[in-house]
Amino acid sequence: MNDTKKFPLLSGNLSLDLVNTELVKRGQRQDLLLTEEDVIDWLYTIKENNSFWNAQLFQKIKERIGQVFLCILEMRTVLRTEFESIANKKPISDKFIVYLERKIKKAPFTYKLVEQKLVPIPIGEIEDVLLSLIAFNALTLIETNRLTFIKRCSNPECVLLFIDESGRRKWCSMKICGNRKKVSRFQHRHIEDH
Repeated sequence: MNDTKKFPLLSGNLSLDLVNTELVKRGQRQDLLLTEEDVIDWLYTIKENNSFWNAQLFQKIKERIGQVFLCILEMRTVLRTEFESIANKKPISDKFIVYLERKIKKAPFTYKLVEQKLVPIPIGEIEDVLLSLIAFNALTLIETNRLTFIKRCSNPECVLLFIDESGRRKWCSMKICGNRKKVSRFQHRHIEDH
């Protein structure tokens, strides 16, 4: 399962990783979550940052995968709209915060000590649990002011977003867009020299 090649940009932020399941390859916008199986693969890929995710949780996901699939796609749409707006230097909307808070209200948290860290564990229907975790991550990004550092990739064809607290980062990833730009500049210079 754990296909990091399919989901290459793991930011460590569940909400941003969800938004970045849409990307551009060879000039075409691609959705990496086209099927229920894709959603399961994505959840397996990101579970390393969520230590309490276990076989029981994944069994519940598989039992309700149709509902999970629809809820994840709906939340991704809301997150993309809001994150792109913030990247365009618009203020974080109160409506967005209320939306996230409602998602958490459907699956409130209990807490467990895992490896000396207090970990929030939502309780409720599995799709609400997943949305609560994603909403909690987005609200944490707001609370810590990190969401104000969200940026678009400098490649105008790229739709990926990232957090740049240094103020110097230009690309979603050097491996993806940064290298392409370097190669393009090198080839352009090489042609001019000959």
